[in-house]
Amino acid sequence: MKILVTGGTVFVSKYAAQYFAQKGHEVFVLNRGTRPQVPGVTLLKADRHSLGDILKPHRFDAVLDITAYSGADVENLLAGLGEFDQYILVSSSAVYPQTLPQPFQEDMPLGENIHWGGYGMGKIEAEKVLAGKVPGTYILRPPYLYGPMNNVYREAFVFDCAEQDRPFYLPGEGKLPLQFFHIEDLCRFMELLLEKRPRKRVYNVGNPKAVTVAEWVKLCYGALGKEPASISVPGDVPQRSYFPFLNYAYSLEVSAQQMLMPALRDLRTGLEEAYSWYKEHKEEVRAKPLLAFIEENLNAK
Repeated sequence: MKILVTGGTVFVSKYAAQYFAQKGHEVFVLNRGTRPQVPGVTLLKADRHSLGDILKPHRFDAVLDITAYSGADVENLLAGLGEFDQYILVSSSAVYPQTLPQPFQEDMPLGENIHWGGYGMGKIEAEKVLAGKVPGTYILRPPYLYGPMNNVYREAFVFDCAEQDRPFYLPGEGKLPLQFFHIEDLCRFMELLLEKRPRKRVYNVGNPKAVTVAEWVKLCYGALGKEPASISVPGDVPQRSYFPFLNYAYSLEVSAQQMLMPALRDLRTGLEEAYSWYKEHKEEVRAKPLLAFIEENLNAK
């Protein structure tokens, strides 16, 4: 297939570009050309908000829109595209209001989630614009994504703590549940949609089972062959100051995904792969001053 990937230089879009290129597809990436490109792709150098005619000569079998964060992002891309067959938008679980019963299901009403704010509202706008202009589009709503090429300081933070043999500061008793999805599983699911063309158009995607933060931290340390010594942090300490996730528990109902793709990467293996990548690419991760806060406020040794 001839595939257009928006972005192609950071985490999800970068991994997707590499994944489909290695599968033998003709992959084009749309970005401003300010970062290195993955091998085997063709760069279409432009900002998605000022495309000109750069996309018009091409007919794409699939558009993988991974960098749309607003309705305007989608409108501008559609205005610049020539002919295309299938379109997949990577949206977010942030489109579900926190007031809805959980697990969230695809047919639930969308709305503002106070934990995600403008990010979630932008994704809702992107979905609405696309559904109105391209009725046959596929929309994916993942939870927390992880794995190789993750430039967000999540599992990488725990890896840093493990490398330095630090105790890990857990929010409360570490019982907050988190739902994950490996980046390769996301790409495999997109590949299945392009091949099978199911009638269902909107999918929650993710591991069917959540894990507690204590379990997740233990698996992250385990990727280095270590066991964490944990210290409980009381709830009056701002969680995002020392821990990489919001104090917000949610779950997605993913049975439709499971019917199409029942086999998923287990979290232990996925985190081992994530660490293998991270230790060779630390400069690509946007570290946050979590350790500095711990040193100054939680008496870390």
